[in-house]
Amino acid sequence: MSRLILAPMEGLADYVLRDVLTSAGAFDGCVSEFIRITGSLLPTRVYEREAPEILHASVTASGTPMVIQLLGSDPEWMARNAAHAATLSPYGIDLNFGCPAKVVNQHGGGAMLLANPKLLNRIVSAVRAAVPADIAVTAKMRLGVSDTSRAIECAQALADGGAASLVVHARTRDDRYRPPAHWEWIARIDAAVEVPVIANGEVWTVADWQRCRSVSGCADLMIGRGAVSDPFLAQRIRGLMDPCPSPDEWQQVLRSIIGYMNKLRAHGTLTHEHGRVKKWLSYLQRTWPQAAELHAAIRRVQDSDEILTVIGQALAAAGASAPTRRDVFSDENNELNQPDPAEAIPV
Repeated sequence: MSRLILAPMEGLADYVLRDVLTSAGAFDGCVSEFIRITGSLLPTRVYEREAPEILHASVTASGTPMVIQLLGSDPEWMARNAAHAATLSPYGIDLNFGCPAKVVNQHGGGAMLLANPKLLNRIVSAVRAAVPADIAVTAKMRLGVSDTSRAIECAQALADGGAASLVVHARTRDDRYRPPAHWEWIARIDAAVEVPVIANGEVWTVADWQRCRSVSGCADLMIGRGAVSDPFLAQRIRGLMDPCPSPDEWQQVLRSIIGYMNKLRAHGTLTHEHGRVKKWLSYLQRTWPQAAELHAAIRRVQDSDEILTVIGQALAAAGASAPTRRDVFSDENNELNQPDPAEAIPV
């Protein structure tokens, strides 16, 4: 069966949403939002803030293994920080060479590094040398900056540097997130390197997952925005739910949203719950038209209590009793599992 990894999504898949999306146990692993490395050694508290799963055996509440992702362009500082991150017992260290964000790229990080395969190799080599052999070092890349001319060269540089596996997002930096994803390029990269390749990009449905596997030739996939727009996508792929979303599932979606808000409050370290819920609803609209109506209803609402009330009313209108705050995904009913040690998830 294909392994499914929940993608790191900067500014979207914070650790609370990772918790919610992995709660059913259908994902084999997940990756933190990137932790940016510049010219200093980050203290442990930064990792605890951005990837608090390290406080619980590096798993989400469902027991899904979590890998720490680092982003930076200086081999020495990347190595120093990776060595420290490795002491926190993550399931692996992943290196980001795919972020298309301007704020990252203007400093030469993320996908901009794909213009310099030699530097890619130096970064991975330095990190691999600094991290204990039992912790996997992996990498995530795109097909290039503005074109695909160096895609295979970059993949080979990463693999030769010691990356245990590669996630390939099948678009260039300049493509950003515009469709289509060029899965055929993943197949070319897979044929050019000797490490496992994981396909990523534009998988929104079970049918997309099937086509991506067929075109890319990859058994394993990383899913990002598709899982945010359909929180049950991994379960559908596993055959645990109907392959196509149904209107009846809207109740479950609403309960998930309420659970998400409750968890944001319970952790107490994330602010602006209303903005985060609105962002999630903007993705849910792709799958459920009801999400557009709900988004419109709370668009100008800033108070989280009022938003919870509106969502509770929507749940009641959908034919279910409105839950209390502690009914859904409460910490008391969703304690962190402690799985047996396993091989690092290569992402």
